[in-house]
Amino acid sequence: MPSKRVGVIGFPVEHSLSPIMHNAAFEALNMRDWHYDAMSIPPDILRLGLREPRDHGYIGINVTVPHKEAIMQFVRPDEKARAIGAVNTVDFRSNLGTNTDADGFINDLSAHDLPVAGERVLVLGAGGAARAAVYGLAGAGAELAIVNRSKSRAEALVRHLRASAGIDGLQIKTLAEAADWGMSLIVNCTSVGLHPHVDQSPWAQNLPFPAGITVYDMVYRPANTALMRQCVAHGGRAIGGLGMLARQGAIAFELWTGVAPPIDLMQRVLQEALIKQSIK
Repeated sequence: MPSKRVGVIGFPVEHSLSPIMHNAAFEALNMRDWHYDAMSIPPDILRLGLREPRDHGYIGINVTVPHKEAIMQFVRPDEKARAIGAVNTVDFRSNLGTNTDADGFINDLSAHDLPVAGERVLVLGAGGAARAAVYGLAGAGAELAIVNRSKSRAEALVRHLRASAGIDGLQIKTLAEAADWGMSLIVNCTSVGLHPHVDQSPWAQNLPFPAGITVYDMVYRPANTALMRQCVAHGGRAIGGLGMLARQGAIAFELWTGVAPPIDLMQRVLQEALIKQSIK
């Protein structure tokens, strides 16, 4: 039986692909005493549910919805987690809570040779994923505008990041205003287009789509979203969010183990798992 355990908590969590990619990395590195699993913990027993992995020798956990914000009161969030307002990785040895989403996202942009510094970037959404993206993009020197169906949520994001991370200069736009803004990159941080709603796009059909830009869609189910298809149809480049999933996981992997995992392998097994799921 593995002596070093890590895992992911959420509710529900059965759909998580994290066990597949982490266990593949452990096997590839011959780390046979390590194992990663998934634990379903309802929100109303989060504090009690955390005791189980912590008291039974788990080294750390990933945290997915709906626990990323609530767990902050039970761990010691670092500066990055406090700035973003969410924890997605915990190391029980120190009770440290961090957030690997921003760095995972920026690392994937870099892996695709996408420049960020000085570029105009439009962020769609104002939830936790958007906060992580804006935090990372602002740190990388981008000029940022945010579009969200609820303007008040976009304003709350701006206030939060100004107070928590000293980020100023964030613009709030309507989608119509953004269409003429001249950005080079659109980042979709909403769940619009996520399976099974594969024909939905956060970009309204009655608005002209900017030609020749890049879209980064954090949605990775399906691999080719409606937004990505819109982008390619107008001469642009479209990138899905699977690389971000692998790279944020890789940061957690190295935090727990001290070993850099094979990211290409992690991404490949994720792609294979999604293909299998689409066939069923």
